[in-house]
Amino acid sequence: MEKIRVLIASDYIKEEGYYKTFLLGYDDIQIIGEVINGEQALKRTEQLLPHVVIIDLNLSVMDGVETTEKITANYPNIATILISARNDIEYSKKAIHAGAKDYLVKSFNQEELINSVRRVYHNEKKKIATLQANSNKKENKYKVPQIVTIFGTKGGAGKTTLSVNLAVQMIKDTNKKVVLVDLDLQFGDVSVFLNILPKKSIAELVQERNQLDIDLIESYLITHMSGIKVLPAPIRPEDSELVTPENILEILTVLREHYDYIIIDTPPFFHETTLSALDISNQILLIMSMDLPAVKNMKLSIDLLETLHHKEKTKLILNRASEDFGITPFDVEKTLEFYIANHMPSDGKLVVRAANRGIPFVSNKTNSKISKSIEEISKMVIKDKGYQKDLEESSGKRSILKKLFR
Repeated sequence: MEKIRVLIASDYIKEEGYYKTFLLGYDDIQIIGEVINGEQALKRTEQLLPHVVIIDLNLSVMDGVETTEKITANYPNIATILISARNDIEYSKKAIHAGAKDYLVKSFNQEELINSVRRVYHNEKKKIATLQANSNKKENKYKVPQIVTIFGTKGGAGKTTLSVNLAVQMIKDTNKKVVLVDLDLQFGDVSVFLNILPKKSIAELVQERNQLDIDLIESYLITHMSGIKVLPAPIRPEDSELVTPENILEILTVLREHYDYIIIDTPPFFHETTLSALDISNQILLIMSMDLPAVKNMKLSIDLLETLHHKEKTKLILNRASEDFGITPFDVEKTLEFYIANHMPSDGKLVVRAANRGIPFVSNKTNSKISKSIEEISKMVIKDKGYQKDLEESSGKRSILKKLFR
């Protein structure tokens, strides 16, 4: 079941997260961001593409009516709910003329807000479905491009191996536009894994004085023989300081308008640029190996992701899965209180040989067990499955895990 992605724009956030307390705890609703003025609301709407935006009338910088007008004009398939302290017919008319799908007065209760969010979301889905049927288009015009971030807090966990091979596999599976962004800004190895020699990188891109548009970004992308495009990490570690979180959001926002899948490789720590990528991501793949330090670090990571409201879009991938380490997948799940979505078997020789040659193993070792596992992960990402709710509802979850370790 698709969750309703909600962005909240309210001055109350500074004090108590007013509307957020009303919306937490519902399985079908996901709060993807909170902002405190109209300008931020426009920017985060562009970056996060929510289904519903809740907007206070008395926002600073840009009031709620103007904010609603601009969101509706730029993103007609995003529903807005305007909230006011005034039970006034004139303000209600202004809200409707601005494009708001509902208008609530602050005497409303929790049930009224929840019902409003659900109603405007489902009404918008029906409208989009009708437009699609009338236009007789096979492609889903309104499908949100997927930004998929690969993350893990332990070096050597296999982030780059997964990132590179997943990107190549996904272009094979979908024949759509895939770009791989190396956000390990100090020591990124994507170029090495793909045997490409970049002359310029994301560090030079962010120093451009020209407007950051798709033409400029694509002049920095390298086309791999597999068909994927690559935005390399800085060539020199010290140049990583040139790249800011704002740069990352801007680049990913532009890429999302022109590519179907953006795969992001990251460093093994929560850097500010990594947090920006996690914020804008649709899916987060956490990768870990089966050792106690990795389990400990992963527990802390999941807790932090929950604090950042990213846990619901997170999937756990177990790398080098084997019974030989004295830790079972059931031990991992019990400790983390988090289900494993998929796994990559141990195949050190093939992985290292592929990295040394600069040829992703999914390109020429398609029958190997680890290539098959990447294919399964690719299907999971494409189908947008593997979240905790999906795994909890899967009746064969335990039997599936047992098969992995026969």
